[in-house]
Amino acid sequence: MELAHSLLLNEEAYNQLGEVQKAEFVFEWLKFLEKLLLATNKADIKEKQKKIVEQLISLLNSSPGPPTRKLLAENLAVLYSIGDTFSVYQTIDKCNELIRSKDDSPSYLPTKLAAVVCLGSLYKKLGRLLGNTFIDTVGNILKAVKSAESQGRYEIMLSLQNILNGLGAAAAPCHRDIYKAARSCLTDRSMAVRCAAAKCLLELQNEASFMWSTDMDSVATLCFKSFEGSNYDVRIAVSKLLGTVLARAVMSKAEKATSRQNVRKVSLEEAMELLGTGFLRGSSGFLRASGDMLKGTSSVSRDVRVGVTQAYVVFVSTLGGRWLERNFSTLLSHILSLVSQSHPKAVQTQMDAICCRRCVSFILRTTIGSLLGEKAQIAAAKDICQVIWKLKKAVDAVMSEGNLETRPGSTDVAASQHVLVCALQELGNLIYGLGTTAAPLLQDSSAGILDNVISVIVHPSISVRLAAAWCLHCIAVALPSYLTPLLDRCLERLTVLKSSPEAVTGFSFAVAALLGAVKHCPLGIPHGKGKIIVMLAEDLLCSAAQNSRLSVQRTQAGWLLIAALMTLGSAFIHHHLPRVLRLWKCVFPLSPKDLETERSRGDSFTWQVTLEGRAGAFCAIKSFVSHCDDLLTDEVIQRLLPPLPCAVDLLTQLSSIQKAYGSPLKTPSVIYKQRLYELLALLPPEIYAGSLCAIFKELAADLTSSDTQMAASTFLLPPLCHQDDLLLLSPLLQDTDHKFIEEQLLLGNGVACGSLEYDPFSVYEHGIEGDSVPKPLPPMFSLISSAARLFGIVCAHVAESQRLLVLEQLLDSIKHTKASRQQVVQLHVMAAFSNFLKYVANSKGNLGSEEIRRPALTLLMGALESTNPLMRCTAAEGLARLAQVIGDASFTAGLAQVSFEKLKSARDVVTRTGHSLALGSLHRYLGGVGSSQHLNACIGILYTLSQDGTSPDVRTWALHSLSLIIDSAGPLYHLHVESTLSLILMLLLTVPPTHAEVHQSLGRCLNALITTLGPELQGSSTAVSTLRTSCLLGCAIMQDNPDCLVQAQAISCLQQLHMFAPRYVNLSSLVSCLCVNLCSSYLFLRRAVLACLRQIVQREAAEVSEHAVVLAKDSREDLIPDANVREVGLEGALLNLLDKESDQRLCQDIKETLSHMITSMAVGKLSFWLKLCKDVLASSADFTTVASVDTTQDDEIDKEDDASVLTCRNDEKCRPITNPRWATRVFAAECVCKIIIQCENSDSAHFDIALAQEMKERDSRNDFLVLHLADLIRMAFMAATDHSDQLRLSGLQTLLVVVRQFATIPEPEFPGHVILEQYQANVGAALRPAFTSDTPPDVTAKACQVCSAWIASGVVSDLNDLRRVHQLLVSSLTKIQAGKEALSQLYNESASTMEILAVLKAWAEVYIIAVERQKKQTEKQKQTMKIVGSTEENARDVSSSIDGLLDLVQTDLGTLSKLWLAALQDFALLTLPSEFASQLPLEGGAFYTAETSENAKPHYHNSWALILHATALWLTSTGFIVADPDEGTTNLSRPVTPTTMCQGSSGASVKSPEDVYTDRFHLILGISVEFLCSLRSDATMESITACLHALQALLDVPWPRSKIGSDQDLGVELLNVLHRVILTRESPSIQLASLEVVRQIIYAAQEHVKEKRRSAEVDDGAAEKETLPEFGEGKDTGGLVPGRSLVFATLELCVCILVRQLPELNPKLIGSPGIKTTKAQILSEDGNKLVSAALTILSELPGVCSPEGSISVLPTILYLIIGVLRETAVRLPGGQLSYTVGAALQALKGILSSPLARAEKSHTAWTDLLRSALTTILDCWDPVDGIQQEFDEISLLTAVTVFILSTSPEVTTIQCLQERCIQKFKAALELKDPVVQIKCYQLLLSIFQYPNPAVSYPYIHSLASSIVKKLQETDKVKPEDAAELQAIQEGIKVLEALVAIAEEQHRAHLVAGILPILISFLLDENTLGSAPITMKNLHDFALQNLMQIGPQYSSIFKNIMASSPTMKARLEAAIKGNQENIKIKTTPKHITKSGKNSSIQLKTNFL
Repeated sequence: MELAHSLLLNEEAYNQLGEVQKAEFVFEWLKFLEKLLLATNKADIKEKQKKIVEQLISLLNSSPGPPTRKLLAENLAVLYSIGDTFSVYQTIDKCNELIRSKDDSPSYLPTKLAAVVCLGSLYKKLGRLLGNTFIDTVGNILKAVKSAESQGRYEIMLSLQNILNGLGAAAAPCHRDIYKAARSCLTDRSMAVRCAAAKCLLELQNEASFMWSTDMDSVATLCFKSFEGSNYDVRIAVSKLLGTVLARAVMSKAEKATSRQNVRKVSLEEAMELLGTGFLRGSSGFLRASGDMLKGTSSVSRDVRVGVTQAYVVFVSTLGGRWLERNFSTLLSHILSLVSQSHPKAVQTQMDAICCRRCVSFILRTTIGSLLGEKAQIAAAKDICQVIWKLKKAVDAVMSEGNLETRPGSTDVAASQHVLVCALQELGNLIYGLGTTAAPLLQDSSAGILDNVISVIVHPSISVRLAAAWCLHCIAVALPSYLTPLLDRCLERLTVLKSSPEAVTGFSFAVAALLGAVKHCPLGIPHGKGKIIVMLAEDLLCSAAQNSRLSVQRTQAGWLLIAALMTLGSAFIHHHLPRVLRLWKCVFPLSPKDLETERSRGDSFTWQVTLEGRAGAFCAIKSFVSHCDDLLTDEVIQRLLPPLPCAVDLLTQLSSIQKAYGSPLKTPSVIYKQRLYELLALLPPEIYAGSLCAIFKELAADLTSSDTQMAASTFLLPPLCHQDDLLLLSPLLQDTDHKFIEEQLLLGNGVACGSLEYDPFSVYEHGIEGDSVPKPLPPMFSLISSAARLFGIVCAHVAESQRLLVLEQLLDSIKHTKASRQQVVQLHVMAAFSNFLKYVANSKGNLGSEEIRRPALTLLMGALESTNPLMRCTAAEGLARLAQVIGDASFTAGLAQVSFEKLKSARDVVTRTGHSLALGSLHRYLGGVGSSQHLNACIGILYTLSQDGTSPDVRTWALHSLSLIIDSAGPLYHLHVESTLSLILMLLLTVPPTHAEVHQSLGRCLNALITTLGPELQGSSTAVSTLRTSCLLGCAIMQDNPDCLVQAQAISCLQQLHMFAPRYVNLSSLVSCLCVNLCSSYLFLRRAVLACLRQIVQREAAEVSEHAVVLAKDSREDLIPDANVREVGLEGALLNLLDKESDQRLCQDIKETLSHMITSMAVGKLSFWLKLCKDVLASSADFTTVASVDTTQDDEIDKEDDASVLTCRNDEKCRPITNPRWATRVFAAECVCKIIIQCENSDSAHFDIALAQEMKERDSRNDFLVLHLADLIRMAFMAATDHSDQLRLSGLQTLLVVVRQFATIPEPEFPGHVILEQYQANVGAALRPAFTSDTPPDVTAKACQVCSAWIASGVVSDLNDLRRVHQLLVSSLTKIQAGKEALSQLYNESASTMEILAVLKAWAEVYIIAVERQKKQTEKQKQTMKIVGSTEENARDVSSSIDGLLDLVQTDLGTLSKLWLAALQDFALLTLPSEFASQLPLEGGAFYTAETSENAKPHYHNSWALILHATALWLTSTGFIVADPDEGTTNLSRPVTPTTMCQGSSGASVKSPEDVYTDRFHLILGISVEFLCSLRSDATMESITACLHALQALLDVPWPRSKIGSDQDLGVELLNVLHRVILTRESPSIQLASLEVVRQIIYAAQEHVKEKRRSAEVDDGAAEKETLPEFGEGKDTGGLVPGRSLVFATLELCVCILVRQLPELNPKLIGSPGIKTTKAQILSEDGNKLVSAALTILSELPGVCSPEGSISVLPTILYLIIGVLRETAVRLPGGQLSYTVGAALQALKGILSSPLARAEKSHTAWTDLLRSALTTILDCWDPVDGIQQEFDEISLLTAVTVFILSTSPEVTTIQCLQERCIQKFKAALELKDPVVQIKCYQLLLSIFQYPNPAVSYPYIHSLASSIVKKLQETDKVKPEDAAELQAIQEGIKVLEALVAIAEEQHRAHLVAGILPILISFLLDENTLGSAPITMKNLHDFALQNLMQIGPQYSSIFKNIMASSPTMKARLEAAIKGNQENIKIKTTPKHITKSGKNSSIQLKTNFL
């Protein structure tokens, strides 16, 4: 294929190829040439133009296929438009000549067609450049039409369309001729030709004004004719033509610029009248109504009606949204008149009426729903309401005249019903779409929406009553706050008007519809409504018999209410179930005998009532089984059982009863059967096992009964076919934008489509497509459908003999019926049997004996050769399932063989299609059937069939089957891949485009092949490369196909290729293809585009976005008519599409695509994304008038709007969407949150304003989130103050995210302030509306969360400013104090629980923060007090605002604490396991009711943790010592609950404060332990942390500590729980918090032990000390019991922490019990903290033990501490100790100085152990395995020093240890490292100064001389840096200290040793100036010290000076040199000896 990539065709390569390859080669060359011509230099093209034209013309003569001819024509046109045009006339003549040719052979046809296409393309591209040649050309082409076959007519029409497009107005001379030709083609028998003609006429009407003026009527009539017998594509094309022509006519009138007088002006009324005529009378003409029409027998065919309906939509859409707003009422009255009494023929039968209503609803829904913005929709709703009101008045007038019999206008009532139904359904849909933004509409009393709807609930027509009920359902779903009031109102009317039959049915429908809405409203309805409804239903059922006029209605209403109530789920039903079951039992006679008496007594009417009642009862129980399955216990099933046998008995007798009483019982008995079957299908078959045979016989009878004359396969069979096979059939079975009306055509003319009045019980069911009305089928069809479904289940459970018998009977009945009846019976039986096979296959059952196979095969084979394609599909699926169920390879092979034989011999289309699909289905269900030769045979036969030129159907089915085989064969198919690919390509290049279905099947094959090849497509071998090129070529051919389904296939193939081999897919052309089809009018194409986009943006979002923008800029204007990619990018176009799109799946894909784009691009294109979101959200501000806007401004805005209706405002051009819907705005708000999160994960500058500004200055392209803060706040504000509740929630969430992310960012211009502070007014204003009384609880709850976050963030420091938001929380607190009873009764009780808990949680958060800040503040104050005493005032000022927050909370704390405790108690009760359910309080808790406890649980789970923390803090702050808070200042307005802890006024047994505290303590502890010991995976970090903090707070005060200390088991339990938390949660913050609690528990235990010891000593003061019992763990024995011992539990926990951080501490891990040193390591910051905390706890442990106990634990503790020391002793710069070493030394010191080391019982053992520990430390210096380890001497020496100084002397004075210690110090002094020396000197100083001579003297004796020697060396080695200098200074300090310690007689020697050293450091005047800084400092230091020593030891000093004149001279010189600073002599006593400080001070003094 690479050879094809050149400017000229490579003829040498071309001639070497076979026929098929030639076609591929040419196509590839043309495809390449198309791109190359646009990119090549003009001169080069002109040079080779002649040759290229020759080549192209020769290809033209070589019979090119359809895709090739199209490309060839385009290339010719492009070539001439770029190069010279002189030879173009020859080319045109050549083409005309080819067309004139008389050769009619099929082989010559492609050349003729290619010539036609070329002419079209040339004129389209070159247009008027070609002069007048077009007159001949068009004449020639039009002549050819007359003799052309369908393909020719198709191509000629498209070519004429192109010619007209290119020539524009210049083609006027030919307009009439073209018009005539296109007219005849518009009613062609070929559908493709009709489509093409419609496109041609659509092009023609642009210039030919006669089409929309003088000839408009005939164009309309023509279109109506064209609709007759049309398919979907024709209806789309022709309706577009008709709608556009009429819109054009109306617009031309508006333009008023028509100067030519002959143009007829068409008014809007005339245009609509024309459409109306077509809708009502069809194509039978306007005046010459046929005889049939006059007699009233014929009705308009449905396809005409559906076509006209679509034309209406096109008509309105073309005129546009603005036009619709202005003319809405005219349009509405016209469209509704189509179903009004003025045209009785249209609504003659119920069937016609339903279909017309559907069409009218579709027109209204599509236009209002997609063209109008929310404001305009509200206006439209008011108009619709006016219509309802007028009709209602008319009906009232008729109803009130006289009695029933003499009503004159009852026909009016009947006729107006359809208008009302349409109006009510549209009103419902409108409000449903508006959601809570419709609130102003319903609050507007002048519109009176609710009153109007409720007033028609009592309309005489049942359809209207149902429509009104459904409308209320929609209102309730859209505005949940209206649900309860509407329900109350309807229940009240139902009770009052119980004696009116219309009111009983109407209001019961309304109540049922409203109950159906509850599941869509998360906030629910009050629980008590269930009781009211059950009582009312019971009352209706019981009173039904009292009045025969009302019996049927009351019976139906009673059961309807119960059935609807069941949909609310078990919580509502649980209590009322016994009553319902009692009613169920009473409906049926108890025994067969009673049934007999019933039969003998009844009359027609009583039977009607009885059947209605029983059918209703079935419905109620069915509803119960499907919605409350958790209540379906064995006991309940036992109670359901008894009536079933009786119900089945009645079923068997129905036919005889019906015979006896005639036709009135026909419908009731059908409904009875249908409902019974539905119920049985839901129940487990075991329940009615006894009646199986009777049911089975009845089912068989129903399936073959003679009642149903119409075969409605389209509702029975599609669910039984495989989804993929449905693609073979009509596109109507797929989802399309017109599915709502197109569905009618599927059912055939005689079958009614579904409608609500067929089954009122479906009014509470969920509509399938969300907002659309439920559409139950007519009873007879529903019966067949239910019977077929139940047949499958029953047939699987009856005995085999019975099964065989019934099957044979069914086959007989098919055989014996005639003609069309036979088809009907065959259809029913087939559906039933397929259900059986499906059921058996799914339940892994078996078919039974082999005898059953024969009738099964007869049935299936018969159906496989049925003329109905759906039947063939079902049969193929059935055969495959049969084989699957039997599971016998030879049987399967036999089936395949039968199909092989049939396919070889049969020539008819039906057999060939059926059996080819059967082969594919067998493969689908059984993988590769048997062997590979089978596969080869299958493929061979299907190859042959797919090339059968005579029938496109055979090709389509064979190729579809092939795609199934490719899919299921998997790797086995690899052998055939190449041959299949070449077959696919050959067919793609040759099959005419008019056979779109063949191309669709080819697309499925290609898709399956690409999937089979999978990742292999990435390979680089020649074979793979060829395959890949072929796949891409196939995709390219399909992309050029005119059929949208084929284009969708091409896109999904490219998507697959992009997944497997992304490098080879040209992204730019793929994106261009996606963009062009983004707004296609075909739903499946849009779906394919978005599925593909969603996939590719996950990998290459930025590239896709760039390609789209480049494409939009480069391309022509008409690239994407609806999506403004050029202005707003692909992202904006997608948002726009999201706003307009109604298909849920598509919307989901768009959202996911945008989310992926945000993830990968938002940070890079921040401004762009934020502007996009802001533009979408800004319409909230347009729509809602925010409270602060002045009203006068509003009026002005309105005036301006009126003026600018016609002229679109400028700013709308740059907005991505004008008037976006609320759902789009919600999505935009979610996007803002996602963008913030993305920024959080990228660059820190996004949240640092100073850094962001600096980087922005550096490069203006940089963009950071913090610079857009004002926009973020504005967006959140706009969303939070909208009318839509969902948007308010999203806005508040955005605000919350913004507050949390930006709270701490400082404002650089105002130090001490934060950046958010300037927006506090906006935040307050955004929150305020959420606290109004009519706000739903979920919004208030969210707002509380934002309030607490705002207060807690610390943004606002001024109390007065803070009060605004605080006040909102105070108001909500006041509201909830009234408790659960007083809160809103609009919603379920759990909603008020949610609100109460949200408020309490918010307060808890604020209180926690206030306490924390106060803590920090007091700590700060302590420090400032220490540093400076005078600045107290400052400190007080700073703290005022912080304490102020606490003061603010303090005022409500009394109330809050009670509410918090009550909430915690509720939570504790709700978390009890189910076995304690009986102990729970019957009336519920403080904030939940018993019935709604399940719904309340999530809310408690959401908020308990912070409340727990706050309560613990509050209890801590009171220290558990206040009196009962009931005596406090605040009182609840009612007792919280009787169950609350001693806070109610129940007061019978008042508890003591001690008991109250104990209860509270255990409540908090219990909740914490319960939560922590069984942490669920979904437990949040926040909850765990809060829980641990609560425990910390609790243990901060003595009283709870004493509780824990005194109850050892409790302590151990708590430690085990904490151990578990540490094991299961990796988070360092949680582990640290846990360790803090552990520390407090140990502290509590220590306190307890001390207290016991102290009290024992006091008690036994007189007694001898020896008799004191031992306290603490380990008692007298020292044993610690695991599981009971606190110390043991703590050790386990600490070891767990330490070993996790330092695995080397685990002896097992290292493999030897001894210590093996590895290299020391530095831990992370978190690791350091954890280890330190664990060490602190370890050091406290001995204090909890008795002396004996301490001996048991000491080795472990020492091992761990020393282990940490050893593992983390890392050398740090400057001699610092690492964090962990510091902690280890601290812990060590704590242990060594423990009183137990000196206690007599433990002294000896401790001494031994401590010596061992010291030995261990000393051993660290030793090499391990002969290798010297790296270690930090400083850490180890410090540890040794700690031992020396902290233990009793006998530990370290033992000679061997002492010598080793001295040895180590000596070695350290010898080291060259000055840092080690400094530390060494400092440590020795502390040892030398140790008061006990036994300890210090040996060190002095051993080390003093070596120190002196070291210092004397300084003369030779001068200090070079500060460290060496400091080492010398420290050494001098040690010597000076020795002087101070020494006895008098030795002092002279020592001083004599020091002085020469000091004097040697002095410099003379000459060297002082030039000496380095270290030497100068040393000089100063020496001089200073000499000045001190001189006066102190004057006599010794004098003697030495006298004996050494040189020294004296040196000293004097130095003193003189510093004479100017001589003042220093007078201040010697201020000089401190504080280590490093002295050198610093001296330096400052001297220099």
